[in-house]
Amino acid sequence: MNIADSYRLLGLRTGATHEDIKAAYRKLARQLHPDLNPGDDRAKDRFIRITEAYHFLLGIVPSEAESEKPEEPKSTEPLKVTIKVTHAPEAPELSLVDRHLLQTSYEQLQDLFKLKRFPRAIALVEGLAQRFPDHPDVRQWQAITYHRWGQHLIAEREYEKARSYLKKALRTDPHNRRLWAEIEQDFRKLEEKIYRRR
Repeated sequence: MNIADSYRLLGLRTGATHEDIKAAYRKLARQLHPDLNPGDDRAKDRFIRITEAYHFLLGIVPSEAESEKPEEPKSTEPLKVTIKVTHAPEAPELSLVDRHLLQTSYEQLQDLFKLKRFPRAIALVEGLAQRFPDHPDVRQWQAITYHRWGQHLIAEREYEKARSYLKKALRTDPHNRRLWAEIEQDFRKLEEKIYRRR
């Protein structure tokens, strides 16, 4: 899917704002949602396509708040991306649309990690957590996103903020042993850097 197609699917002109995109999507979603059109495969297909277009555009069009922020400093540290879709047995049963939304969100999250756009990645996972509060994959993605942002903040010498996000990662997914082990190493690294600074 390209930018022009995404704008066209949402009935917008190229260059529409973040808020225009959200408003257009909400309007179309109210008309095309599968729950409102049971048995209508065309409406379901269109709903899936507008949802893809919506998420694609939100990933590239900055919100007003983001466009006012200065560009994040670039870090040279390599980024490990270890997110995966686990489909854990305790995951709630999802509709086709919700499964599709999770898959496209997962792909978008991977791209945001590669581009080191952590604030946007956090906004994405927090939105998913509101929509899917009991889904273990979403909880894992949210914790990993907080963890990656914490690591980036350590590299940028924003130690207190980094500590806060590392703790948030542990609170979000407290039973993830691998995450605990990695964050324990990050806390050691953080303490060393703070100690050296004194």
